[in-house]
Amino acid sequence: MRSISKRTIATLAVVLPLSLALGACSGGGDGTGDAGSGGGDDNTLTVWTWDPNFNIFAMEEAEKIYQKDHPDFSLDIVETPWDDLQTKLTTLAQSGQTGELPDIFLMQNNAFQKNGINYPELFSPISTDAVDFSEFPSAVTAYSTIDGTNYGVPFDAGTAVTALRTDVLEEAGYKLSDFTDITWDDFITKGKDVLAKTGKPLLSGQAGSSDLIMMMLQSAGASLFDDEGKPTITDNATLEAAIKVYTQLVKDGILIEVNSWDEYIGTLVNGTVAATVNGVWIVGSIQTAEDQSGKWGITNLPKLDGVSGATNYSANGGSSWAISSNANVDLATDFLAATFAGSTELYDTILPKAGAVANWIPAGDSEVYNEPSEFFGGQTIFADVVKFGADVPSNNTGAYYYEGRDAVSAALTQVIGGADTASALAEAQANVEFAMQ
Repeated sequence: MRSISKRTIATLAVVLPLSLALGACSGGGDGTGDAGSGGGDDNTLTVWTWDPNFNIFAMEEAEKIYQKDHPDFSLDIVETPWDDLQTKLTTLAQSGQTGELPDIFLMQNNAFQKNGINYPELFSPISTDAVDFSEFPSAVTAYSTIDGTNYGVPFDAGTAVTALRTDVLEEAGYKLSDFTDITWDDFITKGKDVLAKTGKPLLSGQAGSSDLIMMMLQSAGASLFDDEGKPTITDNATLEAAIKVYTQLVKDGILIEVNSWDEYIGTLVNGTVAATVNGVWIVGSIQTAEDQSGKWGITNLPKLDGVSGATNYSANGGSSWAISSNANVDLATDFLAATFAGSTELYDTILPKAGAVANWIPAGDSEVYNEPSEFFGGQTIFADVVKFGADVPSNNTGAYYYEGRDAVSAALTQVIGGADTASALAEAQANVEFAMQ
C-alpha cells in the first residue's frame, strides 16, 4: 500500500537531541558536506524518498532520461522511510537547520497541507512557467497548493477503482458494466444478490479503518474540515451518508471486516470476496493471484445517493515531489518539469515494472498505457484510471487530516458496535479539537 496509515510528529524532547545529531554528522548547516543536504553541487541533486522498487526506481529512471540532454547531471538518492523523513523535516524546521535539507523530497499527498502550513520554511514554490499544472488532475494538485501557490509536482496516482471478479459476477448474472456509473444503493442491492447466488461477499476491509469512508467523502468533494481548517465532523451530512452506507454493507454481509492488512489482501487473492474499492495501487496485490488471471475487471466507484456533488470518482493515497528551501531551485525545477511533469518515456518505463500510474494526464495517451492487460481480461486498465483521475473532485484535507481520519475510524468502530452515530461523531469532533490545541 502506498499510503501510510499514521504519521509520527516528533515532540520537542525528541527533536532537540535528534537535531544535534544531524548537525554533528553534517559539518554544519550550509548545505554542503552531507549526503542529506541540497545545493552542494551545480550538477547534482540530493533526493530523500523511500521504497527502492517504486519511488527510488522511478527517480533512477528519471535521472537517466534527464542525463540524455544533461550528461553531467546526477542524483544522490538517499533512501529515507516515510516516518523517518517526516521526523527529519519536523526536526530541521523546529531547530532552524534548513541547510540540512535535500534538494527534493517526496511527500505523502495527505500530509502535504500539514507540513506546508506548519513548516513553510521547508519548501520552495514551483514555477508555473516551468510546470504546466493543468496537465495534472486539479484534485491532486490541490494537495500541494497552499494559498494559491504550488509546492509539489504530483507523482503516483492514488486514483480509486472498483476491482471486481468478472467470473463471479457472471455466475450471478451480472457484467462489469452493471457496476459502472452506479450508486451505493445500487451496489448494495446487487451485492446482496451476488451474495445470495454465489455465497461471496463483494467487499472486505480492515476493522477500525475509515479508508472507504474517506473515499466516499472525497467522491463528493466533501471533507472533515472547512475552508478555515476547522473540523466539521458533526452535522456533516455527507459523512453521515457515508457511515450509513458502510454500516449497511456490513449489516447485509456485503462487506466483511478483518483484523489486519495481510488478512485483507488474503481475502482478495484467495477468493473470499469478489471485489474491492481502493487506490489503483491495489492491482499489484491482486495480480499476485496468478490463478485468477483474466477473471478481474476495473471500473469506477459507486456514488453516494442524494448527496450534492456526488460523483463516481475518488482517490486513496498518492504522493508529490517537493523542492526544498535549501535546493538548487532552478535545476530541481527543470529536472522535475522535464521528467515527472513532461516525459511520457519515464511513465512508460515505470508503469510495467513498478505499477506506478501517472497523475500526469498526457501519459495516458501513450501506447504503454493503452496496452490491454491480460490479467484484467484484456481491459486497458491504466488508460482508464488516468481518465478516472481527471474527474476526481478536490477536497480540503486540512492540516489535521490524519487526526480527523483516526477519530472517524474510532467513531465508525463504535457505530458498528451499536453506538449512536451522532454521539460517536461528537466524540470524534471533540478529540480532533483537542488535538488541534
